[in-house]
Amino acid sequence: MSTINTKLQGSLPFPFVLTQAQMLRYTQQYQGDRFSDGRPKVSDAILERMKSVTCEQAWTVLREHGYHCQFQGKWVVTHQNPVLVGRAVTCNFIPYRPDVADVVVAEAQGRGLEGRDKHWVMDQLVQNDVLVADLQDKQIGGGFIGDNLANMIYKKTGTGCIVWGGTRDLAGVLELQNFIVFNRNWDPSTSNAYYQTMIIGYNSPIVIGRAAVMAGDVVLGLREGVMFIPAHLAQEVVESAEMIQLRDKFGFERLKAEIYTAGQIDSTWTEEITQDFHTWLQQVIETLPEAQQDMIRRRARS
Repeated sequence: MSTINTKLQGSLPFPFVLTQAQMLRYTQQYQGDRFSDGRPKVSDAILERMKSVTCEQAWTVLREHGYHCQFQGKWVVTHQNPVLVGRAVTCNFIPYRPDVADVVVAEAQGRGLEGRDKHWVMDQLVQNDVLVADLQDKQIGGGFIGDNLANMIYKKTGTGCIVWGGTRDLAGVLELQNFIVFNRNWDPSTSNAYYQTMIIGYNSPIVIGRAAVMAGDVVLGLREGVMFIPAHLAQEVVESAEMIQLRDKFGFERLKAEIYTAGQIDSTWTEEITQDFHTWLQQVIETLPEAQQDMIRRRARS
């Protein structure tokens, strides 16, 4: 059953912000908890389990459901072997346009918002959010974050951010050991307030490279690149990956015991091997995490 989290997230003065009704409609396949603005709130438990999923495992499930544009590679990353997981908060930029910017600023001031447009977005972040920003690959004069804003984001989310554009202050950002940044390049230039870019949309659909991203998607950032997993498929991705991992463990044990050949394990399983696997699952089930036990029992009943 879906429930709405009552934590208030302020309305922001950008031309493209989905209303709660629109967010519910465009993410209607997701049936879990939500934030007050309607953004899907995939559980922390699923997010934790997602950290063991590979890009290939996630991609396989998404492809089977017809999602072919949920991955983007070619990043500059702060960590050699990153694992960035969280709920997407989206924003997108356009080149600065004075007439539109004047209206946005006037509305922001009327609502008591201080600072710059990106500050208003960052103020909305909560634990386990991942800020996903489309700067249209602007690497010079973009400067979406530096070390100060990185500290702010990390304190609020405990995760990192995805920037299709440039960031700055690499040395300072690296001092936050667990703050993971995927960006297109590091550059010392700043965004110069409204003179280079401006935010036009918040928690609306955006494009990151070749990937289509929706607010509430589960971000899975690994060494290969970033997967954006629709909220309604997050649990299936996790459970499919865990089942693959269990099949692999079973196969390794049976190969080591010389019960089956590599050819038998590495091809379509016979009915005999499949039944052996299900018997093995029942033998090891009590040693597995509770969530995996529930998954196995649920699948056995179906």
